[in-house]
Amino acid sequence: MAQITYPMTKGPIGKRMFFFALPILLGALFQQLYNTADSLIVGNFLGSNALAAVSSSSSLIFMLIGFFNGISIGAGVVISRYFGAGQPEKMHKAIHTTVAFGLVASLLLTLAGITLSEYILRWMDTPENVIADSVTYLRLYFWGSLGFVMYNIFVGILQAVGDSRHPLYYLMISSAVNVVLDILFIRAFHMGVGGAAIATVISQFLSAGLCLLQLLRTDGSHRLCLREVGFDWPMLKEIIRMGLPSGLQNSVISIANVVVQANINVFGSMAMAGCGAYTKIEGFGFLPITSFAMALTTFIGQNLGAKEYDRARKGARFGILVTVLMAECIGILIFWFAPTLIAAFDSTPEVIHFGVDKARTSALFYFLLAFSHAISAVLRGAGKAIVPMLTMLTCWCVIRVAFLSIVVPITGSIQTVYFVFPLTWGLSSLFFFIYYNKANWVHGLD
Repeated sequence: MAQITYPMTKGPIGKRMFFFALPILLGALFQQLYNTADSLIVGNFLGSNALAAVSSSSSLIFMLIGFFNGISIGAGVVISRYFGAGQPEKMHKAIHTTVAFGLVASLLLTLAGITLSEYILRWMDTPENVIADSVTYLRLYFWGSLGFVMYNIFVGILQAVGDSRHPLYYLMISSAVNVVLDILFIRAFHMGVGGAAIATVISQFLSAGLCLLQLLRTDGSHRLCLREVGFDWPMLKEIIRMGLPSGLQNSVISIANVVVQANINVFGSMAMAGCGAYTKIEGFGFLPITSFAMALTTFIGQNLGAKEYDRARKGARFGILVTVLMAECIGILIFWFAPTLIAAFDSTPEVIHFGVDKARTSALFYFLLAFSHAISAVLRGAGKAIVPMLTMLTCWCVIRVAFLSIVVPITGSIQTVYFVFPLTWGLSSLFFFIYYNKANWVHGLD
């Protein structure tokens, strides 16, 4: 197969970044669609309690997989740097070490997810009428850890060399398969929430397998050879140095979000279902943020690897601006159409009330979330991942948990739980604005 790589060190900056980010955005859209399909089908065919069970699991899932995804982000930075610098031998070592790490991580995640799911759900005060389905969903989900972890590893490799199109094609296929299997397992075979989990796992293995085939068949410098998969210890050390801050950031922030979910659980299964439905909708609002963040990290990594400092600065400004504008436009749409969107998951009036209330507290502040993620992406691409890690841990974890622990018991209001998100997004954005304009981040890889 002919080499397919897309260096971002040459050509019009806006065009390069946009056409790299667009497939990521569309791919994320399809991934969000098949994640949302679980909730739509579960909510409409199995009821509010089943929807609450699936929805309450998302923060726990991210807590367990976030660390390994953070490491894969670090691997992508290393690979993109060597790609931009024209060092194929080092890139080869980085790719095969990353795949070996993913295989080991999959085993650890499977064991942790299956063993800890029920304990953590009970710690989160998950209601008894929901917990059985939640445990079933989570344990089946984590049996598929190999597919989830390796998909992220393979996509990270492809995106590091500028190939964002093939992951899009594979996600389109797996998304369609997931929807069909959801309907088949839940409505035809009456498999309950377990059917939704199995459908998701099968779909993720399919997309991971397709990405693997692409890496095995390409003639590019990022070709994967299974016989050479193994640990190059100096390279593993470099990958962990780049990825550990992001991994810790993901894990600790997700622990804070588990605390948020625990506070929502106190208000009962209707609140869980309504907030869970909004979370799925919010996932669509986050798509331009995550897509341009990935594009920014790759763009900055490749250009700083090639010592194109001025181009990196211009690309950072473009990516930040586009991310913020797109996110805010989507936030406005979600604010206005929240009742209709929540009702698509569950038409129970109480569920709609909780979901709309949460939407109209957060949606207009998406520009703050977008700004924080965009600056974090720039700094990770520049090899300064510790800065966003410390900022996010302080604002999105310590302050978030402290606020919930102090203020919620005083107010006794779920609106207080909702408000913690825009509050902490604003604090992190303020720090990032100051740091970005004062620090010499372009020389992070020198």
